[in-house]
Amino acid sequence: MDHPTMTTPLTFRPLYYDRPWGGRALERLYGRSLPDAGTPIGESWEIVDREDSQSVVAAGPLAGLTLHELWRDHRREIFGESALAHPSPRFPLLIKILDAADTLSIQVHPPASVATQLGGEPKTEMWFIAEAQPDAVLWVGVTPDVDRNGFEQALASGTVAEKIPRLPVKTGDSIFIPSGRLHAIGAGLVIFEIQQNSDTTYRVFDWNRPGLDGRPRTLHVTESLACIDFTDTAPTLNPTGTPTLADCSLFRVDHHHLAPGTPFDPPGFRIVGIVTGTMEMNAESHGPGTFCLIPASRAAGNSLVAGSNGASFLEICLP
Repeated sequence: MDHPTMTTPLTFRPLYYDRPWGGRALERLYGRSLPDAGTPIGESWEIVDREDSQSVVAAGPLAGLTLHELWRDHRREIFGESALAHPSPRFPLLIKILDAADTLSIQVHPPASVATQLGGEPKTEMWFIAEAQPDAVLWVGVTPDVDRNGFEQALASGTVAEKIPRLPVKTGDSIFIPSGRLHAIGAGLVIFEIQQNSDTTYRVFDWNRPGLDGRPRTLHVTESLACIDFTDTAPTLNPTGTPTLADCSLFRVDHHHLAPGTPFDPPGFRIVGIVTGTMEMNAESHGPGTFCLIPASRAAGNSLVAGSNGASFLEICLP
């Protein structure tokens, strides 16, 4: 692969998914051209390598190549020498923007210890709150007074929301959601989600509302009960101002603030998710809501530089 392919970061065409809890905030915040005017768009898959969902390079010499082709055929050049030993046949992260105009279902993702027997994939993730309306909340974990039996009773009586701690959130907050942690995203939130490459979610309660087809959405109560960590009784947000938002065996996420004109030149492959401001490289400007892949073997001297108003962004990498 020659140097011209490495002089700008890679960006990908987003994949949009309608959800009963979604909205149109991506138009307002990021100037996106969303499909199907009026349809509630809940998820934008920004970077994904799955059999049925593929990120495609949007522009430049590599335009049209899929993320899977990059991971399979150009791993050293794009993702670096250390990625060659990674056991995953597909790029191991999935990055989304979520628009929760309404509250999501109460749900859980399976830990590795039970995922296979349930026919699912383990999923650990983290959330960065890109925008929060006043009084927005997350539901996370379980209250100290509930065990599995008590939780089942609360499901039967329709009081399960009382058994999940509510965490008020504001723009700029973040939280780590390991597999097994019960959670729900409240209304009025736009979230950057960095997660393990998985699409397994078990809904335990969906507020008795219909799906987009007018029918109640499928619940997975048995699977959820097998996954929920009932010892997870003291969930907390990351402390305000913490630079490292997540650091686990699957990914690391750091939050940076750069003054105007400051370069960002990491030593290898990174994904940059722009929160505010702009980042520029070789006359290309990338604004909020953009996820740029910085290849490991980019040409010397090619750094992203904060624009005239500075920039706030997430730095995402493999461990």
